[in-house]
Amino acid sequence: MKNKKLFIISAFALLAACAPQAELVKTRSEMSDLRGDIKTIRGQIQELQGLQKRLDMIDAHVTGLVDVQKVVADHGAKFDQVATDIQILQGKLEENNFRLSELAQKLDDKTHKISELAARVDELEKKFKAVSASVLSAPTVTAEKEKAAEIKAPEPSEAYRQAKTDFDKGNFDLAIDGFRNYLKQFPDASQADSAQYWIGECYYSKKEYDKAREEFLKLLKIHPKSDKAAGARLKIGFSYLNEKNNAKAKEHLNKVIKDYPHTKEAELAKEKLKKIGK
Repeated sequence: MKNKKLFIISAFALLAACAPQAELVKTRSEMSDLRGDIKTIRGQIQELQGLQKRLDMIDAHVTGLVDVQKVVADHGAKFDQVATDIQILQGKLEENNFRLSELAQKLDDKTHKISELAARVDELEKKFKAVSASVLSAPTVTAEKEKAAEIKAPEPSEAYRQAKTDFDKGNFDLAIDGFRNYLKQFPDASQADSAQYWIGECYYSKKEYDKAREEFLKLLKIHPKSDKAAGARLKIGFSYLNEKNNAKAKEHLNKVIKDYPHTKEAELAKEKLKKIGK
């Protein structure tokens, strides 16, 4: 009986000793699992941090792209504004050139009137001296001289306008005579270069290309800095092209591009060269 009690007490003691051991093992296992979970979570955190960095970089790139698009849009708007301003300035420049041309023609007319007045003063002085020298001068002769003095030559602007009107109507022979008379009477007038150019255009319209080239070359020689110079060189090229002389045509068309870049004539020369082949 005594031995049985000892066995029971020993069993209880053993069980009491085993219980903490089992709990300890369980706790250690849970701690190991927890460490594994912590390691996994840290790995996930690192991955998330890496993803966050990538997201931040992407966000920065997107922001940069937005900024670039904004800059491009701003520059585009500025470019459109600059293009508009250039068109306005070109319009004003053309308007100013037209006004300058009108003023130049008015100045020609004033100069012509002054010359006429000076000539009349000289004539009156001669008449006064003649009358003073001989009171018995024949009245009919004096009347004829006065009548001749009253005949007025057309003003430069009117002479030029009439010749240009004849050209516009297709009256090329009349226009040639008109422009030649203009150059003869007013060789230093502001439209002298234009008159010379239109003589060439008259012959070009008549398909007399040799004479047209002669007149255009005369313009280039006498007025090399004229606004009509590029057009004259272009028409020389066209005249050779009409005669199927492509070599000479290319020579003069390329000269237009070289000597007068950024002009309408240069663009026309480029287009023509593309068609006939450089």
